[in-house]
Amino acid sequence: MAKTNTEKPTGKTEQKKNLVETPEIKKQDMKTPVKKEIEKKSEEKNEETKKENKTETKKSESKKTTPKIKKDYAFVNGKNVPISTKDAVAICKFIKYKTMQQAINDLENVLKFKKAVPMKGEIPHRKGKIMSGRFPKRASEHFIILLKSLQGNSVMHELENPIINEAVANIANRPFGRFGLRKKRSHVFIKVTNKKSIKKISGTKFQDSSLKQERKKEKEK
Repeated sequence: MAKTNTEKPTGKTEQKKNLVETPEIKKQDMKTPVKKEIEKKSEEKNEETKKENKTETKKSESKKTTPKIKKDYAFVNGKNVPISTKDAVAICKFIKYKTMQQAINDLENVLKFKKAVPMKGEIPHRKGKIMSGRFPKRASEHFIILLKSLQGNSVMHELENPIINEAVANIANRPFGRFGLRKKRSHVFIKVTNKKSIKKISGTKFQDSSLKQERKKEKEK
């Protein structure tokens, strides 16, 4: 007699049940190590920031706050300026004891041929109170640049009513050009001081009208 299979055929659902049930990993267990790593990183950052703050405080304590020294003067030093020394000397005399803006306006009038720079020598006479003079275009352009930079220096030092106290021009090293000709070079030094700090110098001629009036009042007293 042939044996008969009394066992029921197993379906797909039953096969799945018979499989070894693997333990499910909880989502919370997966998240915990990530959280720990984030917390560690945040703690390390906090420690670094604390150390940086400490170092900054130490540096600030070590650095002593030096008080700003106020100056009564400002100057500009132009070296090897490509202008004639003769013209530079004449413009220095023309500018001296004037305000910077007044000097710039006068030099702009020189460029427009409205006002001449007084010069000595065999030079043609001009209209106005001067006898002989010229219109040095190139030199006046360079002087305007120097005076504008001097205005910035005076603003930085917080000068009140600055007046040109010193203006000096000297011969500089003149390089050789083409065909053995020497080029024109000159050093220019212009200094500005407060109106109050200008000392009384005998024999000086103040071109500014306000200074002339002040000196007259002092003499009367």
